[in-house]
Amino acid sequence: MAIIDFYDRGWRIDPSAIAYIQGERSFTFNEIGELSCRIANALLALDLPKGTKGAIWAGNDVTAWTCTLGLWRANMTWIPVNGRNAVQENTDILDAFDCDVMFYQHEFAAAMADIRPSLPKIKHWICIDATDGDTPSLDTWTAGQPSTRPEVAYDMDDVVMLSPTGGTTGKPKGVMNTHRSAQTFIAHFMLACAYRDGLKPVNMAAAPMTHTAGLLAVPCTAQGGTVVVLPKPDPALMLTSIAQHKVSEFFLPPTVIYKLLEIPGIEKVDFSSVKYLLYGAAPMSVEKLKKAIEIFGPIMAGGYGQTEAPASIANLRPDEHLVNGELASDSRLSSVGRPNPLIRVEMMNDAGQILARGETGEICVQGDLVMKGYYKQPEVTAQTIVDGWLHTGDIGHIDAEGYLHLTDRKKDMIITGGFNVYPSEVEQVLWSHPAVQDCAVIGVPDEKWGEAVKAVVELNPGHTVTSQELIDLCKSRLGGVMAPKTVDFVDSLPRSPVGKVLKKDLRARYWDGAQRQI
Repeated sequence: MAIIDFYDRGWRIDPSAIAYIQGERSFTFNEIGELSCRIANALLALDLPKGTKGAIWAGNDVTAWTCTLGLWRANMTWIPVNGRNAVQENTDILDAFDCDVMFYQHEFAAAMADIRPSLPKIKHWICIDATDGDTPSLDTWTAGQPSTRPEVAYDMDDVVMLSPTGGTTGKPKGVMNTHRSAQTFIAHFMLACAYRDGLKPVNMAAAPMTHTAGLLAVPCTAQGGTVVVLPKPDPALMLTSIAQHKVSEFFLPPTVIYKLLEIPGIEKVDFSSVKYLLYGAAPMSVEKLKKAIEIFGPIMAGGYGQTEAPASIANLRPDEHLVNGELASDSRLSSVGRPNPLIRVEMMNDAGQILARGETGEICVQGDLVMKGYYKQPEVTAQTIVDGWLHTGDIGHIDAEGYLHLTDRKKDMIITGGFNVYPSEVEQVLWSHPAVQDCAVIGVPDEKWGEAVKAVVELNPGHTVTSQELIDLCKSRLGGVMAPKTVDFVDSLPRSPVGKVLKKDLRARYWDGAQRQI
């Protein structure tokens, strides 16, 4: 199936059903389907070449998302750019990825005027919600276009998403995902988060739709379900929307879940409609995961993926968080679940040899979920996909029950005095302290050891703890080698727009141009 076929599946189930809700406005499948057809037909009327790439510079917005559907319907490539990113960051991405068409919301008109001279490759500009000088509005631009599905030939290996990597370890690369990899993600999600009671899902898109929240909207509408679109993951608005719309599934990064858990009276909120509260995109504190299950109920659903293998290498279903009605072991709760069924996952050593069960190595993935490659970077692609295996750069192992455990990013591993220290193990211990809201563990220069373990910590409001208390806690659990030598307290850690801690930015503060060996 082409990626747009999944929307059309829901459209055929019931054209009059509500596909999206935003604020007080509801949009039927027919309304959005026909608008996406007009957008696609307008794009095709431009006689653009195969491989044309378009971006949507907007916040979470139904009409903006429909522009993405229109690109897909024309079998063109969507470049996801987060409208809240730094303008220069998005500009660099659009230039590097050779964007041809730009849709944008009028609130970003000033930014568009600033960047146009530096983006001469973009030949077509459309303002989604208003006329902007000589730039037509979406309504004007699509006027007179047919609302019927265009006949467009596609190949399963055509690129439908050209996504920037997270940039947590360096300059973003362009990941080319295809109809094939998107189809595999959707199948994985529908298997892991199944609805067997005849009900249609109600998905809440609170996190950026340019990331996981947008992808998760696709399997929802494929089942004839409704997507409730929020402008941002505001806790009060999310809680109101869950009750108002009987939300059954939504995705949040761990940092936002932590904030939800700290809301006074959160334990009294009715989450009975929710079947799946999905977490991922960054490691989750086991202690906070336990608290979430206690407060929200058995609805937590973990996931692990990469832009290069979109969002579904492994899943930890809600029922797998429990054993005989009791919380599962910390070992299982710290895992990312079992690998999904339509791919093969193995650990490999540096020589590319598959390791035995239980041995730690680089997580490698083979199958239709894997990207086509990096845009205009054949050498990097060849280093990353070797003999059909995607080398994720993540270190981990699979335990005796088949659960996949992430030890850390290969580039985040700390080598101190010849010993390997995986930051995630130290972070789990720090997260267990009630004063710690969030933390990041990095290696910093040390004349004696090469690198020393440093913890950078955010505290919960109204809580205090000393550096020595946290160091002693880690020593008691992990021993002296893995315990931080120093602890810095910060008001907030540097994060990407999707909530990932930017360890490269943290390290830059301490290395000051010194070269790490990893």
